[in-house]
Amino acid sequence: MAVPLVDSYGRVHRDLRISVTDRCNFRCTYCMPEDGLAWVPREEILTFEEIERVARLHVERFGFDSIRLTGGEPTVRAHLPVLVAKLAALGVDLAMTTNGSTLRTSAGDLRAAGLRRVNVSCDSLRPERFAELTRRDGLAAVLDGIDAAVEAGFDPVKVNVVCMEGVNEDEVVHFATFGRERGVEVRFIEFMPLDADHAWSAVRVVPGDRILAAIADVYPLRPLVRGDEPAEVFEYLDGRGRVGVISSVTAPFCARCDRVRLTAEGRLRNCLFSMDEIDLRSLLRGGATDDHLAAAVTACVAAKGPGHQIGSVTFVQPPRTMSQIGG
Repeated sequence: MAVPLVDSYGRVHRDLRISVTDRCNFRCTYCMPEDGLAWVPREEILTFEEIERVARLHVERFGFDSIRLTGGEPTVRAHLPVLVAKLAALGVDLAMTTNGSTLRTSAGDLRAAGLRRVNVSCDSLRPERFAELTRRDGLAAVLDGIDAAVEAGFDPVKVNVVCMEGVNEDEVVHFATFGRERGVEVRFIEFMPLDADHAWSAVRVVPGDRILAAIADVYPLRPLVRGDEPAEVFEYLDGRGRVGVISSVTAPFCARCDRVRLTAEGRLRNCLFSMDEIDLRSLLRGGATDDHLAAAVTACVAAKGPGHQIGSVTFVQPPRTMSQIGG
């Protein structure tokens, strides 16, 4: 029988985020410095069998019911549908966050392997701005990938937009219109201090309330009941879909956080902003039993703090960027 994984603040953890690679086919300005990052050597990345073992432990030992594949960009990992099939067999809600650029060719195979949902990251609908943000002229491929995900039967298809002051806050209503027309759910995410250059500033954060107000002026909204998920979700009064905001900075949801994260090289993190990690790869490759792995996971979660403390004088930005951690 599964035993809930509970931290010292009483939070029960059920959601495992797995980074399958630290590599990406985009070089987003807030994820990666202009001269790039040093990739983890391939032999140091967890194998599919190692990932499956860690995932199975979380599901069977601790009752996890949600797994999300992330990167880097997960679709650059060769033979990804093979891993998807292994994880889908665990009977969890299996999702993936992607930049969408290769979904036209991979969506069908991923859906057939058992992937249920996709979130596509896209921070601008303007080709020139998109190219500036990602250092790639790839907007057309991403938009086509979103269409491919819908056609493949993923439900829902969500579009994640990191909203930044002076960068793309003028596109909020355009994204809302896009979501309504394409039948996808747009989620606006406040800009968090996980940028590659450690140049984050609170003045670049567009508050979720302001985002919602801009949308509601054009498309009236009504709130939906909020569960444990990080997003506040709203329904359009005319019935044409939903939109959400994740106010990680101005209205943090740390008290409800139920996530742990496994990096591509096998380090377990209890928070996006954690300064500490547990090395599961050494245990996996050193002959550790499941009991030893479970003890390490339990210790990692037990050390989880009350919250990320963004904005406090004690906050320290972690050295890893979002692309190196997995979202």
